[in-house]
Amino acid sequence: MAGPTTAERGAGKPPGGNAGSAGPPTQGPPAGRLRLPGRLVLLIAAASILLLAGGIWVLYGSPWLRVERVETSGVAVLTPQEVMDAADVPIGSPLISVHTDAIEARLRRKLPRIDTVDVVRSWPHGIGLKVTERKPVLLLEKGARFVEVDAKGVRFATVDKAPKAVPLLEMAVGQSPSLRRFGTDRLVDAAVRVRDELPGNVAADTIKITVRSYDYITVELSGDRTVVWGSAEHGPVKARALTALMKAAPKARHFDVSAPTAPAASRS
Repeated sequence: MAGPTTAERGAGKPPGGNAGSAGPPTQGPPAGRLRLPGRLVLLIAAASILLLAGGIWVLYGSPWLRVERVETSGVAVLTPQEVMDAADVPIGSPLISVHTDAIEARLRRKLPRIDTVDVVRSWPHGIGLKVTERKPVLLLEKGARFVEVDAKGVRFATVDKAPKAVPLLEMAVGQSPSLRRFGTDRLVDAAVRVRDELPGNVAADTIKITVRSYDYITVELSGDRTVVWGSAEHGPVKARALTALMKAAPKARHFDVSAPTAPAASRS
């Protein structure tokens, strides 16, 4: 049988080469891709490093962004100078390096009257101290002085003169089992709760709150009136009962809402 002709053997061979040497055509770089010369890449990298180094130097090493002043706001009893002295902000230090959390902790430790403080950087040269002071809601007598107690039950300052319109807190627990069971702090917290839950007009007339035990707290009002509140539990219910009782018996001098479902009032 005759073999393939010369024409047949040549069919399929690439022009100018053998069939076995055929390979994929050589491809150039993809359209749209730009190859940067190696020198340009090095220049860009060097510029980036210089910019980074320059930024770090501006923030930490230059004289331009350093602490030059400290400003205080929100103080009422404290003075701005007291706050700034306690803050001990490092004047002349790079502003970026000032540890604001450490300043806040230092202020709250040195000045217990401070409830919250926000330490902020005021670019380019300042530190701001935004202070919220604690406010007394009750006063504990301590000899001839007074210990201020805030709405969280924190005893935060001792003062020579009692602030106006702040009721006294008398701890008359003696050797009561409540003192051993609950401790002074919890009993003070109970008195603060009672003070907070008194009706507005009653709170304005309150002169003293006396704690005799956890379950026996009384309120002394102006006009020689008293309220037996009982424990600090169910405060809102007791407040509503007291409001209704005072309306029903406006000339009464003694009120008992320790059992708010069965309140009582009397003139003596």
